[in-house]
Amino acid sequence: MPSSTPSEFVVLHLGLGSFHRAHQAVYLQQLIEAGDARWSIAGANLRPDMAEVLAALRAQNGRYTLETVSPAGEYRYRRIESIREVLDYEPALGTVIARGADARTKIISFTVTEAGYYLDPEDRLDFTSAELAEDLARATRGEAGSTIYGAVCAILRARRAADAGPVTLLNCDNQRHNGERFRKGLLEFIEQAGEQDLLGWVREHTTCPNAMVDRITPRPPPELRERVRAATGWDDAAPVMGESFIQWVIEDDFANGRPDWARVGVQLVDSVLPYEEAKIRILNASHSCIAWAGTLIGLEFIHEGTQDPLIRQMAYDYVTDDVIPCLNAPGRPSPVDLPAYRDLVLERFGNPAIRDTNQRVAMDGFSKIPGFIAPTVRERLVQGERIASVAMLPALFLAFLRRWHQGNLPYTYQDQGMDEATAHAICDAVDPVAALCADAGLWGDIAGDIRLTQAVREAGARVRTLIEGAKP
Repeated sequence: MPSSTPSEFVVLHLGLGSFHRAHQAVYLQQLIEAGDARWSIAGANLRPDMAEVLAALRAQNGRYTLETVSPAGEYRYRRIESIREVLDYEPALGTVIARGADARTKIISFTVTEAGYYLDPEDRLDFTSAELAEDLARATRGEAGSTIYGAVCAILRARRAADAGPVTLLNCDNQRHNGERFRKGLLEFIEQAGEQDLLGWVREHTTCPNAMVDRITPRPPPELRERVRAATGWDDAAPVMGESFIQWVIEDDFANGRPDWARVGVQLVDSVLPYEEAKIRILNASHSCIAWAGTLIGLEFIHEGTQDPLIRQMAYDYVTDDVIPCLNAPGRPSPVDLPAYRDLVLERFGNPAIRDTNQRVAMDGFSKIPGFIAPTVRERLVQGERIASVAMLPALFLAFLRRWHQGNLPYTYQDQGMDEATAHAICDAVDPVAALCADAGLWGDIAGDIRLTQAVREAGARVRTLIEGAKP
């Protein structure tokens, strides 16, 4: 059941995980506190996970506490009340569809992780995924599904029938060109489902602006609830934590109105491209680099790896040697101060109070290599430049993957984009480096390039030196 009455205008958000509650919901809370209470969030999950968190949020009428901590160790606590509805999960998604088909809902936003979009290197849907194929079959029967496409298709079908007006579909995941790529996938899904009338309506009545989101948000540790109670006096059963830094850049292309987000620091721009490239290549790829390297030398937390001189230098060199020359090309300067951004990112990663785990950041490598790392490799090869520094990242991932293959990781590795048979085959190959570098799903048109293979092979020797040096 809804937890309370929605406001005049509603953002329906799919994916009530920690990141949404530490990021998008916070910006709307700031706007409400600034005196504009016209908008609120209705939140839902598309899967039956997080049942305890959703139950706690419903019991608290959508309210919860955000704890933030700066690199200097300053803690702050804030009550977030922008989520006015917490929708019950049920497989048919009846309440979610009803909320999405309500004319008061002007925006449908979502966070389903990078791997939740099932896109191949050409941005075509990968229907070899059993889950996506099952959702397509449901869509042909007029039913909702558990993927973002199956859910949004059902919502838009109901919205069109209700004549509820245009709606913006706002992707809030770390994915390059996230709005454009989601739109391609959605239109392909609807077309494959045979819904030609809906396809035309979606093209005319929806927009999908690209957006870039940023705030390090670790999984809430067990002790967070007690810290919140001690600091605020409220026994909050659904608190979240994050770093003090926050950023949101959105292309200002909304179909039916939006909150006045610029009033609270959201950057509304014509093109998000330079901002998302800087964030994905510098922050996201470096984050994965540090998580894989830290795991390999026996560390548990991101800040520990960032504070290790060799690992920090590895991340620094990757950005300085290979990323900055790509993003600050002659005649095409970046609006982002890239060296300053690099240094800020490493400062943020080194925050010991965040205690972000390598396990959380290391996940989904089979999506992160093509999304975060391969573009830099490709551009440097086209320029005829060396790729020694960026090659360290796939070399680290391969060493990490081989630990997984052998059952020697200290935690459970989660990778929605990984085909386990393919991953095991790479590790079992006579030449695992060549097998990794030949995988078209990871590298696209540069798969098998001898320069890539040689660079990763040489980087692998440096990875082995790192691991050997860390042994007691």
